[in-house]
Amino acid sequence: MRGRRQYLILRGQRRRLRELTSVTDRTRAIAPGAILLFATLRNEENRLPWFLAHYRRLGVTQFLIVANNCTDGSEALLRDQPDVSLWRSTASYKASRFGMDWMNGLLARYGHGHWCLTVDADELLIYPHWETRPLPALTDWLDAQEIPALGTMMLDLYPEGPLGEMPSRPGQDPLETIPWFDSGNYTLKRQSKLGNLWIQGGPRARAFFSPAPHRAPTLGKVPLVRWHWRYAYVSSTHTLLPRHLNDRAATTGGEDISGLLLHTKFLSTIVEKSREEAIRGEHFENSSLYNGYYTALSSAPQLQTKHSMRYQGWRGLEALGLMSRGGWL
Repeated sequence: MRGRRQYLILRGQRRRLRELTSVTDRTRAIAPGAILLFATLRNEENRLPWFLAHYRRLGVTQFLIVANNCTDGSEALLRDQPDVSLWRSTASYKASRFGMDWMNGLLARYGHGHWCLTVDADELLIYPHWETRPLPALTDWLDAQEIPALGTMMLDLYPEGPLGEMPSRPGQDPLETIPWFDSGNYTLKRQSKLGNLWIQGGPRARAFFSPAPHRAPTLGKVPLVRWHWRYAYVSSTHTLLPRHLNDRAATTGGEDISGLLLHTKFLSTIVEKSREEAIRGEHFENSSLYNGYYTALSSAPQLQTKHSMRYQGWRGLEALGLMSRGGWL
């Protein structure tokens, strides 16, 4: 494990230097104790205004973002933000381990000693009391409890009707158009190798992977970490090394604090994006396994069922057992 971690750190540093071109560098403005956000994205002009506003509201003070082969207005929008450092890459997203080499390189260079969020543009972090207690309050409490990371589950949100039917405006709260989620049908187990929680289920599992549920996307992530340059993400933010950082959620109740990543994948842009990604083949290690998935998404299915629930705030999610306050009351 130590050798693998060292390899991932070195690989990240090399790809940062070789594959990233600085567009705007505001890293000198990073203050001691600042909470940093790291992300790789492509063509997210629609999501970015709300994404930035959400995380600024939470207390993120600096964004470090890689724009990969963007063909829309994402780069121009990000370039003009006073708290964004932006890099451009034309290299393969898939060959960079789906952007994680770039993230590991930037985290090692700029994240050491900071609480760092590493998320996708379609992921919005929430946690107990998030509307009234910003991230510095949470990270101060985590520091006091000597908890080095926050575990989360991705919660897929979807619309009432067929995918792509209800348009979303740039800067619009995604919950206005995709407020529905699955409250159950989740399975979880502890992986012995890295100690992470392997969570599957939700609308993607039931709608697209029911013949082979073991191939459904895994939903457990560890996006918020007090970073050290010796750390490295292994597979997206699902797992990282050292392995003790993955042990962030209980399997038998609500003993440990946990959050959720509201997954806004199913905004109205999903149908066209799915058709494009099916051609590009950049998002999965074995893309052939997901051909049926992309074909189904491209047909604009309806994910809502009579068992779907509408988002009503974090307390409702806690009552369902999807997140926990742990000892943070």
